[in-house]
Amino acid sequence: MRKPRDIDAELKALADKAKNLKAKRVLQLGELVAVTGADSLDLETLAGALLAAVNGAKSADQKEAWRSEGAAFFQRRGRKGRSGVEASGSGDGGGAGTNNGGDPAR
Repeated sequence: MRKPRDIDAELKALADKAKNLKAKRVLQLGELVAVTGADSLDLETLAGALLAAVNGAKSADQKEAWRSEGAAFFQRRGRKGRSGVEASGSGDGGGAGTNNGGDPAR
């Protein structure tokens, strides 16, 4: 007879993994703010700029233009060497400069 699965333990493990991934995403977003220099903005200005980007990104052309500009930013940083926040290293190689399809939060 086959050993029964411990569904509760599997659910707990999945919940722990989801929590860790959410924490990593928040860390990466913070790194992105720092590496782009947006941390020099006051909180209200940064929030307003992000809201404008979210609300203003209605066209696919605008999103693609922003994605291209972001990709170029990270390519320029890569040629200069890894410094600052990225060099402090989370050890997983998935820092803010990782090319992951245009989603820096992944």
